[in-house]
Amino acid sequence: MSSETVDGLLAELRLAEKVRLTHGATDTEGTATGFVPGVERLDIPPVRFSDGPLGVRTDEPATAFPASSALAASFDPELAREFGRALGREALARDQDVLLGPGLNLVRVPHCGRNFEYYSEDPVVTGRFAAGVVDGIESTGVVATPKHFVANNQETARASVSAEVDERVLREIYLPGFRDAVDAGAGAVMSSYNRVNGTYMSEHERLLTDVLKAEWGFDGVVMSDWFGTESVVGTATAGLDLQMPGISAEELFESMGAPGGEGDGADRGDSGDADRDADGPDGDAPPADPTEGFDYADGMPDPTTGGLYREELADAVEAGEVPESRLDDMVRRLLTQLDRHGLLDGGRDAADPGGAVDTPEHRGLAERVAVRGTVLLDNDGVLPLADDADVAVVGPNVDEAILGGGGSSEVTPATETSPVEGIEARAEGSVSVARGHPRVEDISLFDAFEPDDGNEGEAGPDPSVDDAVAAAADADVALVFVRDQATEAADRESLALPGEQDELIEAVAAENDRTVVVANTSGPFEAPWREDAAAVVAGWYPGQAHGSAAAAVLYGDSDPGGRLPVTFAPAEAYPTADERRYPGVDGQAHYDEGLLVGYRHFDATGAEPTYPFGHGHSYANFAYRDARAVDDATVELTVENTGDRPGREVVQAYVDSPATPDDLERPPRELGGFASLALDAGESRRVAVALDERAFARYDADEGWTVDPGEHAVSLGRSSRDLRLDVTIER
Repeated sequence: MSSETVDGLLAELRLAEKVRLTHGATDTEGTATGFVPGVERLDIPPVRFSDGPLGVRTDEPATAFPASSALAASFDPELAREFGRALGREALARDQDVLLGPGLNLVRVPHCGRNFEYYSEDPVVTGRFAAGVVDGIESTGVVATPKHFVANNQETARASVSAEVDERVLREIYLPGFRDAVDAGAGAVMSSYNRVNGTYMSEHERLLTDVLKAEWGFDGVVMSDWFGTESVVGTATAGLDLQMPGISAEELFESMGAPGGEGDGADRGDSGDADRDADGPDGDAPPADPTEGFDYADGMPDPTTGGLYREELADAVEAGEVPESRLDDMVRRLLTQLDRHGLLDGGRDAADPGGAVDTPEHRGLAERVAVRGTVLLDNDGVLPLADDADVAVVGPNVDEAILGGGGSSEVTPATETSPVEGIEARAEGSVSVARGHPRVEDISLFDAFEPDDGNEGEAGPDPSVDDAVAAAADADVALVFVRDQATEAADRESLALPGEQDELIEAVAAENDRTVVVANTSGPFEAPWREDAAAVVAGWYPGQAHGSAAAAVLYGDSDPGGRLPVTFAPAEAYPTADERRYPGVDGQAHYDEGLLVGYRHFDATGAEPTYPFGHGHSYANFAYRDARAVDDATVELTVENTGDRPGREVVQAYVDSPATPDDLERPPRELGGFASLALDAGESRRVAVALDERAFARYDADEGWTVDPGEHAVSLGRSSRDLRLDVTIER
């Protein structure tokens, strides 16, 4: 196939057929999150879209991989490529053509309910992982869809809130990850629900057309989030190419076998425009709002907007409100991606599309990502565990794997291992189990659309703290597994662990001074008991391999290779603790912190985080020496494992550039690059760290990206607060 073939198809298409290729429809097989029916007359095939940040979500099981935050904690973009390839293969096996991921919004707000789907508070980490996952997905012939473009950094009022953000801040903090994903070959981009500086993203011509398409050269498809369009003419002329799901909420959920409607196939979400006409597209009363009375309605989209293109786009083209050339461009972009991915010429066998799902390799990868992403926050020597240690396994959910947060990323695995199963399979000593706290239930926006079965919880009395304390008293080591609750469409109310899990930890630690806390959370959590615990581990949402991965790290079969991709601190210490900044006032969230997001804020203000960005211990010890600048974009150093066991290290390079004349405060240092490596005991290696050009530069509204001349100091270390060596680069 070629561009001439695409041109030929476009010339043959009738107006109604063109419009049919600009919006979704009901999936004839009921397996996909989104569906474009194609045009049978011209052999244009149907296209199926599946959610996919943590695994392929259809009506059948798939590998439930760890959360994106766990993947990013590995600081290994090659692992991200491998993960992306596995996602693509599983999508093919489930006959899906487009994966709605990766999610790569920056972690600006620590409470954000979808942080587990995102990578980091830092744009360099975000960009490298987004590029790796996109490259992996696209290498299998599946379309990757980075989302949500752009400045979608909270779930509270996500369908209507306006991110009030300076152009330089957009360019330096929030756009780079998307630029890197596009450069890696993404075939589609999903627009976000929110507004940016007052304009809905699905209608934001400057960002969708001028920046994404014209400036960056993106030739793929810009699709809406599910029910994320506020108009027809406004979105089409601004640069939106595909409206999803293209049908009503009722039609979508009927096709999926659910009782009602909702948002985001790739992201369900938003509250919608209060000024919208109350009638449906045909003048009839709109379908009942499925979010009515739902606690998450503030984070849901308007479910009456699904069929706007189906009902109104053809009329808008005939009336000249949407130029036919714009309609042709919308269709051309879709056809070009179908051609590029082998879907127009029969390159993919419909009966056997290829790929594989739930393979031994994918199961192994799921465990490897969970292990590599585990972060050892504190350790007074209790870890790794002795093989023959008698252990007590305590916690409200120790009998189940924590697969992820709620919402469109939910995956049903074919297999899973719980913490109890993982520890029992590995331990040579005795293992006692006492939950000590009522189960902390998963929460999901999907709960609102499922009939109430009348089950109010577990039968019998609540688990007893006394039983957990007794088990800990009889054990050499107490392992306390705790968790948070997070979901799309709602932000976390607090960074504290829900329920009385803090009290459980304190009671167990008071009885056993060798207490290890393993926190499975979506992001930062508060740890008032950290001085009483012998070790603290951040395990994120580890997916289906929860138990086996935890056992591998706790017993030292694998080194805890993870480092924090986000800063951990008390809620009031973050720059978004100001209501004006989050959740916003009068519908506007003001990004007044500017460039000082995450560790940049803590470095600039001198505030002490609980655990700094990049932090994480190893079971080995590492020495740094002999750093030098190779050229104006690369530094190298020698790293030696001075311990008596193998370990993983993540070398981090932070750039401090010359002072600038502008008014916007520049962070004292910015992550420029990193390198993850494994070293045997006593091994040393020369390590080169490539530095991102944007770490040296600033964005100027008149001149674009600008590097100020002078000396740029590069500090090398183990975290943003543990810097060991300095090098100077002259630019």
